[in-house]
Parts: sequence; C-alpha cells; structure tokens
Amino acid sequence: MVTSADLPPSGPSAKTVLVVDDERNIRRTLQLVLEGDGYRVLTAESAMAALAILASPDSPVDLAILDVKLPDLSGLDLLERIRKDDATRELPIVVISGHATVNDAVHAVKLGASDFFEKPLARERILVSVRNVLEAAQARRALAEASQRDLERYEMIGKSAAMQRVFHEIEKVAPTRASVLITGESGTGKELVSRAIHRLSPRKDGPFVKVNCAAIPRELIESELFGHEKGAFTGAQMRKRGFFEQAHGGTLFLDEIGDMDLVAQAKVLRALQSGEISRVGSEHVMHVDVRVLAATNRDLGKLVEHQLFREDLFFRLNVFPLRSPALRERLEDVPLLAESFLLAFCRENGAKPKPMAPGVVDALVHRTWPGNVRELKNIVERMAILSGDSITVADLPEDPHDSPFGDEEASAEPEAPEPPEDPVETAARGAAPSIPPQYFTLREFREQAERKYIVDTLRLTGWNISRTAIVLGVERTNLHKKIRTYAIKRGEG
Repeated sequence: MVTSADLPPSGPSAKTVLVVDDERNIRRTLQLVLEGDGYRVLTAESAMAALAILASPDSPVDLAILDVKLPDLSGLDLLERIRKDDATRELPIVVISGHATVNDAVHAVKLGASDFFEKPLARERILVSVRNVLEAAQARRALAEASQRDLERYEMIGKSAAMQRVFHEIEKVAPTRASVLITGESGTGKELVSRAIHRLSPRKDGPFVKVNCAAIPRELIESELFGHEKGAFTGAQMRKRGFFEQAHGGTLFLDEIGDMDLVAQAKVLRALQSGEISRVGSEHVMHVDVRVLAATNRDLGKLVEHQLFREDLFFRLNVFPLRSPALRERLEDVPLLAESFLLAFCRENGAKPKPMAPGVVDALVHRTWPGNVRELKNIVERMAILSGDSITVADLPEDPHDSPFGDEEASAEPEAPEPPEDPVETAARGAAPSIPPQYFTLREFREQAERKYIVDTLRLTGWNISRTAIVLGVERTNLHKKIRTYAIKRGEG
C-alpha cells in the first residue's frame, strides 16, 4: 500500500521524506511527526513499493527512512539497491530498527546510511536526525556544485582560503601578458596552475607547450628549445621545430626552471627579451609571440645568491610570483580532493562508485602529506583497487611518514627518579663527553658523504659524466642535478 501525505506541503521548498515500514502505526506516527514540522511525507509498506516511488519522476524524494525488517527485502538490502542506482545513489537515508544489532548499524553505515537508531521512536530524535541529514546533504550538493565549477574553470578544486587566493590570483593575471613564476613544493599542482592561466587567457585557443627543463641534457637544450636544421649536427637527420616555435601564439611552460643549465638560461633570456629565435644551423631569424610561464620547487633567490641561476632571468620571469600551497596548508580540501580522485578513478576504470567511510576521511585529514596532492591521489587510487564495495579504515595503507617508534615522549610511562650517583663512581667513570658545536645532523652527514662519493667516482672516470652515471647506477639527468645541487666543480678533490 502506497499513500501520500494528507496535508499539503508547507511551501514550494518543502522537503519530501519517504517512510518505509511494514508496521502501519509506525508509518502513521512518522507521517504525523514529520508533517507537523513542515515536510511532505510519502509512505510505503514494502521494499518493492518504495522502489516504485523512487523510480517515479512525479514523486521526487529528498530523504528516505527505512526499517530494517520488511516483508520482501530487508531494509539493508533495499539500501544497497538504492545505492547501486545512479538516480538514487546520493539519496540521504536514515535506518531504523526494533531489534538492532551492532553489525546492522555498522553494515548500514558502510552502505552509506546517514543515521541509524532504534525503536521506540522519540519525536525530537526523529526531527533532529532528519534536519541534520537534510542540511548535510544540501551542504554537500552546494559544495559539489562549487567544486565542479572550480574543476571546469581551473582543473583544480578547493574551498580553503589558500586555494581561493590562488584562484583569485589566476583570474587577475591570466588576461595579461605578464610572465608568471609559479613556486611550490613537488606535487602541489604547479602545472595545473599554469594550464588554468593559459585556459583563462586570450591565448586559450593557441598551443600550450610544456618543457621539463630538468629532463633535457645540456648538449641538447638549444636544439630542443629553438629547433635545428637538417645536418646542423651529427644525428640531425631532419628539420626540427623547437618548443618556442611550437608555442607561437600560445603559452610556453618551463617546468623545473631552477634545474636549467646556466648556458641555456642565457639563451632563454635573449629569446624573452627580443622575441626572436634562430634554429641551430640556420641564419634565419624568426619572431615568436610566446607567453612564458615558469615553475620551480627550488628557492631561485638562493640559487641567484650562489650564482647557480641568472639574476636577470630571475627578474624577467618573476614579474608575477604565484605560490601553489602545500596540502598541509589546506587540509580542509582533503575530503573534496579524495572524493574527486575516487570518482575519477572509478569512472576511468569502468567501476561503480564506492562510498568512503567517514573514518577514512578523518584519517586522511590527519596525515602529514609531504608528497602533497600527488601523494593523496596515489593513496586514494590504491584504496580503490584494494577495497571491496566500499572503502573502510582497514583499506588505509600505513602512513610511511609516521615515526616507527611512535611519539615516545607523549606515550612513555613517567619514570621514577633515579637515586643520586655515587660521586666516587662518577669520578672514576669520567665526565660525559661534550658534543662538538660543528657536529653534523644525519641529513648533513648523508649529503656530505654522497657529495664525496660522487666526486671520487668522477675522478676515477676522468670526469666522464656518462661513465660516472653508469657506475653510480643513476640517470645522467639525475647526476647532473646532484652536481648542480652540491656545486661540484670539475677537477676538485
């Protein structure tokens, strides 16, 4: 039997609640209580009747109250059916039971129930639960809509003050021709910031060309940036257009600009100042119309001080500095980001969306995230692969950044005071040695040892970078980067 409310709705914005219970008195009681508070109420005495109401376009439902014990399907089975239907997947649901068990409550929450309570029903308990669940659902919808707008506009989402500042600065600088230097830690989304600037600029219909400055060998940087003619050097079998030429009329994004070789920096500076380039092996000068955006996770100011980065190029790029915040500075965005990554992963892999237990979100918010948004994305995708129909706390991988010994100072039992030492024994043993002021930290010692080992290996190979990289078992680009980082000079040692 399916009935609708006898009383008219309190207004055009009145919310509709579906009550599903096989006991007529319970249905009538809930209907009177909810209608007295201004809600429209629909009732159903079975799971099949409830599904028929939910499938009807004439009866949109804002919230459902389900009894666990029903004559056809159980309330939990009905809840699972509702969650599998795209049209009702996000429907807020409250579960009630006259013979609830802990397992029922846990199962209901895992399936996505917003609340769970037992009969007999108390009027205030019902109304508070319904109000809270509806308000939370409305807030989630508003936040999802705002996040979708941000995602479409910037390819990024975030409600935090730090991200709202980034969005504001992107919108201010995007319409201009100004160069932008995007700084921030690895994994914070500096490339996304550059793409948002390009997409909101008058150049949005032009090309966006990304260059990873750290990945280009020193001897190829000029050819990669400016192109070359056929036969310009050994191996140049055909004409090649450089990145500047490819980006004509659009945006050139120089990623990891702090790792660019000094010689290459000079060539880039000349191109930025004059707007003119020449391919290697050609005398023909071309004019290029390119807006340059640069990004780095290094402190260019310090590199300038140590003469590892050209000061004139730094000032040329740093017309508009824009900092991409670390994830620890915007922890309130973690739930939004986690949900977005989970939905995207399920969609890309043809999997049905999985609910994420509140405890999982809380645990993610309380992590340290040195790997920033990239690390969060990897963990969410790993949980999506390893979990079942829903993601629970048990699916969370261990935090590799936690101390293996825990917080010893906070958790250790208070120790009883030790008895005073015998002065004779102390004198015989000798005073405790003092620590020299120049004593290294573990990181400093590791860096000094690594630097020395690299220098020694370079000496053994006659300062041959390729052979040294093979001996050390690293990529040449990685070895170049370490040589610059440690300011190693040829012939030292």
